[in-house]
Amino acid sequence: MVTSELEAGSPNSDTVSAPVGSRSVIASSRPRLSVIVPTYCEAGNIGAMIAALDASLAGIRWEVIFVDDDSPDGTMKVIRSLGETDDRVRAMRRVGRRGLAGAVIEGMLASGADIVAVVDADLQHDEKLLPRMLSEIESGAADLVIGTRYSQSGEARDGFSTARRLSSELATRLSNLLLRTNVSDPMSGFFMIRRELVDTIAPNLSPGGFKLLLDILASAPAGIRVREIPYVFRPRRVGKSKLDGLVIADFVGLLLSKLAGNLVPPRFFLFALVGTLGLVVHLFALRSAIVVSDASFNTAQIFASFVAMTFNFFLNNVLTFRDRRLSGFQAIKGLLIFYAVCSVGALANIGVADLVYSHDATWWRAGIAGALMAAVFNYAVSSAFTWRR
Repeated sequence: MVTSELEAGSPNSDTVSAPVGSRSVIASSRPRLSVIVPTYCEAGNIGAMIAALDASLAGIRWEVIFVDDDSPDGTMKVIRSLGETDDRVRAMRRVGRRGLAGAVIEGMLASGADIVAVVDADLQHDEKLLPRMLSEIESGAADLVIGTRYSQSGEARDGFSTARRLSSELATRLSNLLLRTNVSDPMSGFFMIRRELVDTIAPNLSPGGFKLLLDILASAPAGIRVREIPYVFRPRRVGKSKLDGLVIADFVGLLLSKLAGNLVPPRFFLFALVGTLGLVVHLFALRSAIVVSDASFNTAQIFASFVAMTFNFFLNNVLTFRDRRLSGFQAIKGLLIFYAVCSVGALANIGVADLVYSHDATWWRAGIAGALMAAVFNYAVSSAFTWRR
């Protein structure tokens, strides 16, 4: 089941009623800025985040929308409590789905202002830059303003481990080279953008993964005005980072999807990568069964197939579909469904390959066609049944 829940007061606004004949017109002062803060297990940072925004945005009508992925640590309870006494605080609770990019997209589309900012809940971003970023957009100088860690006086040393800093710099160079984004920090999670631009490109954005800004830059129409403002990336004070080594896989999937013109979803590339590794596992298991147990080829092939399918299931569970990760009994049930899906996919592989071969007796073309058919079938059916939302 997938549900969304939008809570707390209306965007901070003063409402005035003015009589017109027998009717009344409601004049509302909308916020100038909506700040989107994605959260998962950030209960200890919520109060400090609101206080920081209050101090930095004095004199500016603003709202903050916390988009929480059903945190088990009471994050929503804290937000609700603070929202009862501050109508600038809004909350969106997402149930049944995960992903930082998707949370931010939903928050931006639910905003009540013409300009939206994205800030992490861990207080590593410098919220004092928000008024300057807002001025850049309201003056017409920019459509998108990025808080950068790598330009001029921007510094990421204190907030990054060495490994994370090096991987981020490498990803920046790679994305600028392949996607021609031409900014110093396309991996930044701290930026501000016109809401109308979000509405335009939202259908092309991927809700999976962590690098939404890169997706926005690659999906935006030509000619958008981009400004970068350097800032010092601060160490996290409370809680722990949600980023891990699997983010690299998300990045690669997103990069390949954009290079393919959004025709193929990022998740499919990860699924295909797992399938390629599964082929290696299959061949290793096949060889081992023949040599070690002296089994017949058909018996060894069946054994190797189940080993490869099991490997593929568990790797897909922690990588490709980690936002829908199965555990406990659901993982066992999912594994059995995955066996069934892959078995049908194998029949599709054989059928398509045989059809192609009957018209073009080139074995490798027929083999590739069958493999692609099986991959697409397995991905589509696995998404719908094995790792259903």
